Amino acid sequence: MKPTTRGTLAAVLTGVAAAVGAAAATPAAAVGTVPVPVPLQGVEKSLGMELPEVGGELPLLMPGAPEGPRYVEGRLLPERAVPQLPVSGGLPGLGLRAPVPHVLGDDFDHVALGTPASDLHTLAPGLTLDAPLTPPNPEAFGLPDLKLPQAGLLAPVLQTVPGAELGAGGGL
Repeated sequence: MKPTTRGTLAAVLTGVAAAVGAAAATPAAAVGTVPVPVPLQGVEKSLGMELPEVGGELPLLMPGAPEGPRYVEGRLLPERAVPQLPVSGGLPGLGLRAPVPHVLGDDFDHVALGTPASDLHTLAPGLTLDAPLTPPNPEAFGLPDLKLPQAGLLAPVLQTVPGAELGAGGGL
């Protein structure tokens, strides 16, 4: 086999392996919550009665990249000395489905309560500072003037839209 053919074949195999690896990694990275079932089947059999079905969802926190400092004309230090760190995740979800004995027959009705996991976006607190000096003043031979130092706190941010569902119906 010629060296150019071997090189081309190696490049094609490397590309295929990278594509297969990326396709396999995508579903794991796309998961935003982890289901948490609560097994109650053993208790149901030992007590001889229907128990509620309980399950939940735990969110995965994903830190983001902070915005870099912004330089503003007339200031010696950047606007955000300590940038705010964004974190995306979710509020945990819960599902509960409980049997309720039917008054007129032997069948069970059910009551269900569900709170799906909802998106949560946050920004950590940040800090902005400015030095007690002005930029060089050409009228004072390039020396800076004095001014009051400035300090500010960037407030944390929390954004979410929680929800809940309540339902009742026949059957389990």
